Amino acid sequence: MRSALPVRGSRRASSALSVAGGSFLLAALCACAPEPEARAAYLDLDCSQPFDAHSAALISQSKLTPAPVEPAEPYRFYSSADGRTSYLITQATAPAHPAIMMQKARGTDVITTGCAYGDEAAYDQLLAYLDSLKAWTRK
Repeated sequence: MRSALPVRGSRRASSALSVAGGSFLLAALCACAPEPEARAAYLDLDCSQPFDAHSAALISQSKLTPAPVEPAEPYRFYSSADGRTSYLITQATAPAHPAIMMQKARGTDVITTGCAYGDEAAYDQLLAYLDSLKAWTRK
């Protein structure tokens, strides 16, 4: 026996229209949604570049924010908008000057790399200090 065609206003007809209308509405909404912003890529260190050119290239990156100047510390920090990349660039009064360091978050780890253009021993001390900040917590 054949089933009767749905009558206008019947449950089967309204269900079919609801599914079709919902699909159309969903497609229309998706078409209007803004594209998700791509994650910014930040420069890796290139220690073959001269210090001045290298530091200028690093700090000129978009979406990189300088930390407030701290007069007691002879270096500047710059951090990415997502907080996953940071650069430390020494100032002229720093014992390790000239030097550049970078920290990148990888999962739960923070990887520190750097370029020592000056005194290696002072650079090693600065690296140890920067690494010690990873474990620092507010009490």
